[in-house]
Amino acid sequence: MKNTLKIENLQCIRDDRILFENLNFSISNGQLLQIEGNNGCGKTSLLRILCGISLSADGLVLWNEKNIQENKSTFYSNLLYIGHNNGVKRDLTPLENLAIARALASNPSSIELEEALDKVGLYGFEDVATGTLSAGQQRRVALARLFINKAALWILDEPFTALDKTAVADLEKLLDEHAQQGGMAILTSHHHIKCQYLNSLHLG
Repeated sequence: MKNTLKIENLQCIRDDRILFENLNFSISNGQLLQIEGNNGCGKTSLLRILCGISLSADGLVLWNEKNIQENKSTFYSNLLYIGHNNGVKRDLTPLENLAIARALASNPSSIELEEALDKVGLYGFEDVATGTLSAGQQRRVALARLFINKAALWILDEPFTALDKTAVADLEKLLDEHAQQGGMAILTSHHHIKCQYLNSLHLG
């Protein structure tokens, strides 16, 4: 199915300051887009607007030519968002966290939860409290959601934070595979990303 996320004349104002305005771009099947810019330029604010979490001062976010604010159920069934915060419960195990994430997914995959954790390098950590894991390991628990949710659109805010070189390379490979399979992703990162299907957009 052909999917497109289109941004038209988007403006973002925070604390009476214009972070960006007249922003236009689109992304469709098989494309990855990295949002670049200095700290404070509005990268996270943009991602929150794209997810429908925050509202823009002006402009539209369209999923398949329909305003996401008027088409929320269809849009959210195609969206997987991982923000700065990992969105995991520290007192639950990685396995329990993934079980909840899959139960909430609109389009869950059939992969075994243990296999998803194995793919992010957490074999043997399935049944420990997530709060006892390192920052990088907790980030991997969050990223394991990419394997259990077949959403077409991934929006990822600094997904490489706290990851070691091996995990970074694994995530780059996963992003390219997602694009090859017809998915799309928008992400921010200070990391130099090595992905075949990646383009970039500079804010500020």
